[in-house]
Amino acid sequence: MTERSPVVFLLDVDNTLLDNDRITADLKQHLIRAFGVERQQRYWNIFEERRAELGYADYLGALQRYRVENPYDPHLLQLSFYLLDYHFADCLFSGALDLIKRLRAWGPTVILSDGDVVFQPRKVQRSGLFKAVEGHALIYIHKEQQLNDVEKRYPAEHYVLVDDKLRILTAVKQAWGSRLTTVFPRQGHYAYDAKTLATYPPADIAIERIGELLDFDLQTLLQAGRAGSAKDR
Repeated sequence: MTERSPVVFLLDVDNTLLDNDRITADLKQHLIRAFGVERQQRYWNIFEERRAELGYADYLGALQRYRVENPYDPHLLQLSFYLLDYHFADCLFSGALDLIKRLRAWGPTVILSDGDVVFQPRKVQRSGLFKAVEGHALIYIHKEQQLNDVEKRYPAEHYVLVDDKLRILTAVKQAWGSRLTTVFPRQGHYAYDAKTLATYPPADIAIERIGELLDFDLQTLLQAGRAGSAKDR
């Protein structure tokens, strides 16, 4: 049986530790150069259709479906290489690796992400995040629905979850209550969506950039989760 830790840190990837909006912008420019504006837009239409179907970003699945429509496009192989060989480490937010080092001194620190079974793990590996957390990474289809598995693998008295999506933070807070501190880095397009901000309650802690979390001590993080739960009662 895995020993229960006093605290476990769960860190999202996209727009939390890694600037995924920058990656998407680079991909759009590459697609325009390779396919032209019209076919580039068709790829993104397929991408959004896949996201609506699956509930997560599926870059390679969208490319596969694009290939069905355009089986003789000579740029498909090149685009596959581009996606898999992208320099993800260049897109880490400032302070991300320093934060992981700090958190690991306090307790087990785990990547908690969702996505497809190939591209998302590749992103975690090539960005250096997999090495930084010493292989402690969980990637689900819908992570907020897999909390029992998270607890089984990393049992803890208290969790700290850092995620750029208030929807995810709210769902996990409802499940774990005062055992969880939610941290909301306002990074990426989701973090500034007015409709989203109005729909969900605020996180226990909100910061403008991930590096700001280096200014917090452990007790402050733990107490913020308990205080946030008491306030909601």
